[in-house]
Formats: sequence, structure tokens, C-alpha cells
Amino acid sequence: MKKIGVLVVDDSAFMRKLITDFLSQHPEIVVVGTARNGEEAVKKLKDLNPDVMTLDVEMPGLTGLEVLKIVMAEQPVPVIMLSSTTNQGAENTLQAIQYGAVDFIAKPSGSISMDLYKIKEELTAKVISASKANMKRIGLTVNKKVSPLKPEVKPVKKELSPAHESLGLNSKKLICIGTSTGGPRALQEVLTKLPGNLPVPVLVVQHMPAGFTKSLASRLDSLSSIHVKEAEDGEILQKGTAYIAPGGFHMLVKPMGTATTVMLETSEPRNGHRPSVDVLFESVSQFNHFSCIAVVMTGMGSDGAKGLEKLKSSGRAKAIAESEQTSVVFGMPKAAIATGKVDEIKEVQQIAEAIMAYI
Repeated sequence: MKKIGVLVVDDSAFMRKLITDFLSQHPEIVVVGTARNGEEAVKKLKDLNPDVMTLDVEMPGLTGLEVLKIVMAEQPVPVIMLSSTTNQGAENTLQAIQYGAVDFIAKPSGSISMDLYKIKEELTAKVISASKANMKRIGLTVNKKVSPLKPEVKPVKKELSPAHESLGLNSKKLICIGTSTGGPRALQEVLTKLPGNLPVPVLVVQHMPAGFTKSLASRLDSLSSIHVKEAEDGEILQKGTAYIAPGGFHMLVKPMGTATTVMLETSEPRNGHRPSVDVLFESVSQFNHFSCIAVVMTGMGSDGAKGLEKLKSSGRAKAIAESEQTSVVFGMPKAAIATGKVDEIKEVQQIAEAIMAYI
């Protein structure tokens, strides 16, 4: 069995050794080389031809973002970014995903993390998953004009009108979206195509750690006609608004009087994730006062499949899965399709249109 060759790039010798040691312990992975700066990384990429690269976001000289742009232009390989959890680190990480990084790992405690062992299993799993990434799909996305983090002209958002009142118990529809690896790009593709007068709310579970979902929501809000925000516990769902589950919290829905509210909780992770798509879907399936359009997009693993079965058993759900052709990782959509409960399989650029057709 051919092993997955990894090039480890970090300006810290300690971090390079730690990451190398962790990855080398897995029987499917071999570290083919390390690089201490961006210039060395670009050279070794050409010499060693790795299957995956781990790349530190913050480096002196050529930054991780600059290295990533060179890699994607000259020799595209799956790249996993290692990021700090600061606000700037989160924004840089989302920019890296826009430039073509497959996924990222948040360092537990800064640029030199003595406790990196906490993310050993996650790092190993993401390297294996990245080795199977659809780089053709990433290339198609990256070759489009990259949207700036804060565009000069923000889409005009329609003012809240009577059509945008709180989603009451007699309301008809709710959109629920679940995604993971490759999700930020997929969410941008879908949410930016939804109209500003969208007559239903949107609930989104994107697998991300705490500190990153707020930056993601802010970025998507700046690009979309609908309002996009990080969900807050107890807030009333509004039509024309997308709520992204904050990292570290499961997101559920809860009736309160004539309204429907968001409930955030920290029960055990499901499928290794918190937030979990299954938890959201199962929560929505318990209430018969609205139907649901459930969407499962790119991501590794099977989160969302069991929840989708419960949603469909209620008889009040339509399900859309992203196609293999456009998924960066065809794990979650494949698992959803395997349940036999998916109504339509669509390429990511067609999903918003399919959602609107059901509405």
C-alpha cells in the first residue's frame, strides 16, 4: 500500500519535529520532508512531490498565504493550514481556504503549541482526508476571481418587512445545511445566490472550532444579500437570515410562545463533532409546525446521514446532497445518499436554485 507522503512546513523546529513525530506514527503516512520557511517549502515541493502539505499560516519572509498562492499556481497539492486562534489568525485561515487550502487545524495555544498532542488525531485524520481531496474542484474555484475579505461594494440587504417577521409556529419552511471539509467555499457558492427577500431562515452547521465561525459568518455576510451571522443562544429565528452554529456548540431549535428560537448546548460531540449536523437535523425533526429543506454538502465522515433519516421519517423534509463532481471531499454527501433518503443530487452551483424551487 502506497503511503501518503507529507511535507511539513513550519518556521519552528520544535513544531516541525512534533508534527513529524505525530504523523509518522500512523501506518498510512510518511513525512517525506520538512521546510523551515516559505522559500524552502516551494523548492522542496518540486523536489519531493508530496501528496499533502501542512503549512503554518504565520511565517517570516514568505507567509503561509503567499506560499499557498504559489503552490496552487505552480503545483497544486492538498494543503492543510496550521493556524492560531486569534481573530487575525481566523481571517487569514478563511482567506487561505479561499485561495485553495483543503482544510485547517487550529493550534491549541499559539504559534508554538506545547500541547499539540491535543490535536494529534484530528491532524492525522485531516491529512488522510486531504490526500483524497478533489483538487480539480478546488482549482476551478480558485481560478475564479477571489472575493476580497471585505469587498468595497456590499450587496444591498433588504430592510426587514412584514415578510421578515419571526418564524412562528405556523410558518412553513426551514432550510438546514450541513457541511465540513471544503464547506466555506461551498457555503459561499450557495448563500450568495439566495435572494435578500428569502422568506425562510437558514440554519448552518459547518465543522469548525470556536473562534472561526464568527469570522466565517462575517465574511459570508459581507458577500451575501441575506443576513449571515453566528447563532446566539435564545435568539428568535428571522426569515432572510442564515445562522451559523458557533464552534464548540450544538445548535438546536426550540419553540417559545409563537416563535422559534435557537438553542445552543455543549452535550457530547456526535461523530467527533460539536456542532454536529445530526444534532441539528434530529432537533428539527421533532417539531411538526414546519417542513425542512435539508442540504448535505462536502465534508469527510458521515455526519448528517442519521439525522437525515429522522427528518425524512417525519414526512416533512426534502433532501439535497452535493454531487461527487463538485465536492472537495465526498464523504458526508455520499453517506447521505447511501441512506436512500436524498431527493436530489446537485452540483454545488445548482443547490441554491434547487432550494428556491422547493420554497
